Amino acid sequence: MAEDERERREWLSRRELLRRAGLGSAVLLYSGAAAKTSVAGVPKFRHRELAKTLRIIQWRHFVPAYDTWFDKTYTKVWGRKNDTEVIVDHINLTDLPARAASEVAARSGHDIFQHLSPPAAFEDQVLNLKDVVQDVTKKLGPMKGLARRSTYNPKTKKWFGMADNYVPDPVHYRRDWWGEAGVRPTTWDNVLKGAAKLKADGHPIGIGMSNELDSNMALIALMQCFGAYIQNADAQVTLNTKQTRDAVQYMANLYRRGMTSDVFAWVPASNNNAFLAGRISLAFNAISILRTAEGQNPTLAGNTAILPIPRGPKQALGLEHVMGVHTIWKFAQEKALAKKYIRDQQLQYIGHFLNSKFYNFPAWPKAVPNIKKKLQRDPSGKYAVLDRISRTATTNVGFPGYSNAAIDEVFNTFLIPQMFAQVAQGNKSAAESVRDTTSEVRRIFRKWRGRGKI
Repeated sequence: MAEDERERREWLSRRELLRRAGLGSAVLLYSGAAAKTSVAGVPKFRHRELAKTLRIIQWRHFVPAYDTWFDKTYTKVWGRKNDTEVIVDHINLTDLPARAASEVAARSGHDIFQHLSPPAAFEDQVLNLKDVVQDVTKKLGPMKGLARRSTYNPKTKKWFGMADNYVPDPVHYRRDWWGEAGVRPTTWDNVLKGAAKLKADGHPIGIGMSNELDSNMALIALMQCFGAYIQNADAQVTLNTKQTRDAVQYMANLYRRGMTSDVFAWVPASNNNAFLAGRISLAFNAISILRTAEGQNPTLAGNTAILPIPRGPKQALGLEHVMGVHTIWKFAQEKALAKKYIRDQQLQYIGHFLNSKFYNFPAWPKAVPNIKKKLQRDPSGKYAVLDRISRTATTNVGFPGYSNAAIDEVFNTFLIPQMFAQVAQGNKSAAESVRDTTSEVRRIFRKWRGRGKI
């Protein structure tokens, strides 16, 4: 871990380094200020107001240490280098879509807005970031395919966002309880096989079927494992298929055999909390569950393992847990400065990867060299699998097509979790639910196709 620590320290401000050395706040650094010499012989600078202000809004991270580092170190260092006060507002991820809509309606708000799913529906309200993407690509080489498909519209030729990060989505499971059940959740058949015994022992499976992000991600991923997709590569709706019906029916069977009804009312934190409280034996989530357990409950952490998404009849293919996308509103006050910020952040991404404790993966692979080795050096030995998950089992919302405006609306109106819940709750058959959902999805696609966006 010595190399990782050296890299981490590169992104600490000088003030923080001095504080750690016991010099406290004796030194304040302000870019461009005149230097003096303190009694300790350490340079110090006269305070002055920074010339510009940049306003950023993003989610309240599931790894709190990342927000602390981001707010108090990274943005401070960048701000001093660019004579800019960076103001960061954090809100819950569930509030991001409504907040984005309200800023657009008011034509006022933040210079940079970070979304957690591809915000293609806001294409007309944001700047084309082609120049920023091209500049970063010149320096770092190609971006990930899932990042391109999450931020570019091939119909309009517009980059409506700049990929900040993507988050691999492993399966968390209690290896002690699954060991007692005599099965590992490496396939969806195995998950179903172990479900009844686990539930009978008081350890149900926890996969949400409610109007929230984690349910969306898990259920769309399940569909992909069965070979089912909302659309094809040409943005034609392909939802009403045997593969979709099979996935929906599988989930209904899994619910009846091994789950409890609280999954129909979950919010994004529910699977985290249920797993950490010992109420469920399996969850789909980014590594925030395991990282939290390591800090709060070492015994639980020792009994927790992560795996790639279980293999289905077709494949083992999941989604990014979240897709961080930076946009710049057309009404932003500091457009050029905002572009420079998101460009610089990707070119300096190693600090974000390390301080998120491997949560935030770079949209440009070369932004963090030797990811595999960094993962392998973690003392737990559990995170190396993220390399394979990120390379072979992670794709974008809307795959095999692009994350277009219609996909954005389908995703944020939670039609897919509703489709699954209707069947699991016994309100519709799989055929009825898939048929009715397909009709609504087709309506949404017609709307956005009529607007020239797909």
